[in-house]
Amino acid sequence: MPIPPHNRRASRAAVAAVAAFGAAGLIALVTAPAAFADVTAPGLVVGGVEPIKGVKPGSTFDLPVTVANKDTEAAEKVWVSYSVTRGLDFVDVPSNCRVQHIRSYDEMPENWTATCAFDQAVEPGVVYTPEKPLRVKALDRAYHDRLRVRVGLGGAPMEDENGDPSVAGTAPAVKLVEQQAGGEGSAERVDVSVTSVNTADYQVTGAALRGRVGDTVTMKVKFANAGPAWVLEGEEGERGVQVMITLPAGTSVVKRDYYCHAEGGTYRCPAHVGLHMAEDAHMVYTFKLKIDKRVAGAKGSIALSTGPRPFDHNKANDKADITLDVTGGGSTGSTGGSTNGSSGSAGGSSSSGSTGSSTSGSGGSGGGSSSTGGDGTTTNGGNLAETGSSTLPVMGTAAAAVVTGAGTLLIVRRRRARRLS
Repeated sequence: MPIPPHNRRASRAAVAAVAAFGAAGLIALVTAPAAFADVTAPGLVVGGVEPIKGVKPGSTFDLPVTVANKDTEAAEKVWVSYSVTRGLDFVDVPSNCRVQHIRSYDEMPENWTATCAFDQAVEPGVVYTPEKPLRVKALDRAYHDRLRVRVGLGGAPMEDENGDPSVAGTAPAVKLVEQQAGGEGSAERVDVSVTSVNTADYQVTGAALRGRVGDTVTMKVKFANAGPAWVLEGEEGERGVQVMITLPAGTSVVKRDYYCHAEGGTYRCPAHVGLHMAEDAHMVYTFKLKIDKRVAGAKGSIALSTGPRPFDHNKANDKADITLDVTGGGSTGSTGGSTNGSSGSAGGSSSSGSTGSSTSGSGGSGGGSSSTGGDGTTTNGGNLAETGSSTLPVMGTAAAAVVTGAGTLLIVRRRRARRLS
């Protein structure tokens, strides 16, 4: 049940952490239990929620959920909340449920939340289930998604201020009915994965440089997710994808891309700045290079790191050339090859045609920028680069912090209601 995009600005809070805090630490933050301000009842628990595998994009499936009261007194009014990440959506939502679209902010991906209120007593020792389970559709971009189900006492919990105004469902209202046996849960909140059969094509694009000896030329190379699936990092085998850039011999770096840092004879750059990569999103890495001397056949490259990517079956576009055509002779006296050069930034922008709606702003300090697609989407599916902060990239944070003279890594994290792990 898509919600129209809304232009309310997502507020943010900043938390300081040491520069050595890397990707593993940030992933732990995402997967750790979130703190909710909503009132919950210790005696209410949910059950019947299991991981879902093998879903086909475009298909629908039901979410069987049970509610039990382990307290000694009846709960007079309860609510059940379902949250799904951006590869899933709700269909046939009952009128006693309200759906809110929550834009991506900080390191959290875009998600939808459906909260159903039940104005009826839930007796102790009795297991209930909605008389009709909530139905979910796997979108074309579905791959690895997350489902969270929560239960609480009283009226519906407060909405996430980073989301659009909620809307009521249009299907007939449902109530809780007693379940004959089994299915009793043990927690107020359950988080499971929903895995769809899908692929995503990670690919890189090189550059053709041209100039005279002594010229400074701009090099722009690109990493992209050609879809159709979006990718949520943190799943086994899908973390730590890097872009490796080798510069043509005979050049030296005047200004490197903000998100890249030197490692041996190459530059290592994050494939995306954050923990997820939207379909049809891309990152552009910008360097300014000085042509020091003419080297016959000088050629560099941009390539993806060799870590496992089970979703990416096309390896032919994982590497591309960076060519250099020097139009004049002579030499500036350079020994040739590439040097580390300036620590200044030269861009690092990204853009996307993703259908996931969220706000965007300027990128990290030093020139990282972002732009929106025609539907108001963020440039990289709402990752950290679009938060408007000066947050450093997830990968190589310690090295990047040293290069820029920063002693700490600023990690923007919003501790708000109903965020997904």
